[in-house]
Amino acid sequence: HVQLVESGGGSAQAGGSLRLSCVASEPPYTLAWFRQDPGKEREGVAAISADGTTFYADSVKGRFSASRDNAKNTLYLQMNSLKSEDTALYRCTTHSVPGVFGYWGQGTQVTVS
Repeated sequence: HVQLVESGGGSAQAGGSLRLSCVASEPPYTLAWFRQDPGKEREGVAAISADGTTFYADSVKGRFSASRDNAKNTLYLQMNSLKSEDTALYRCTTHSVPGVFGYWGQGTQVTVS
């Protein structure tokens, strides 16, 4: 069972930046960030495979950047040019079985005003 712990959320003004981190308890393969705001569907934000290939939702392309430090079992999400619509609980996830995001962190809140 992989444990994931996120940090780095908080409040920011529109146009500002935040950097989220997610530490895994053991080496993960593909890592991803999802976000959810009350009243909205959960949205996949970014993903990064073990070889560093990244994927982004259209809503964050050009503003968010995912990276990983495999030596530290850590995933990062650099969020720039923040918008109010980026406000959400951001959760880190990884596969429990191939193709299934079965392990989730508790999340870190991002609020943009």
